[in-house]
Amino acid sequence: MFTVNVEKECGCFRKSGMKNGLVFDSKDDALMKAQEMANEMNETFCKKHNFSVIEDKEHFTIRVEENRPSGGCCGGGHCN
Repeated sequence: MFTVNVEKECGCFRKSGMKNGLVFDSKDDALMKAQEMANEMNETFCKKHNFSVIEDKEHFTIRVEENRPSGGCCGGGHCN
């Protein structure tokens, strides 16, 4: 069995109707679903996070990382 898990369910994920903890018989099917989900999350969610797929044997985890503003600014409002 191969699993697809989202490591942190952000608000956008909870509102999306997507499911966490999916199970597949095929590694290829699990990988394709994980990549599809991460791509959809990156394209349609609020852009507060970036999503990527991490593979660990039979487990695919969609990693959730905070997006940082470009240009080296931390977003604290003191860089102007």
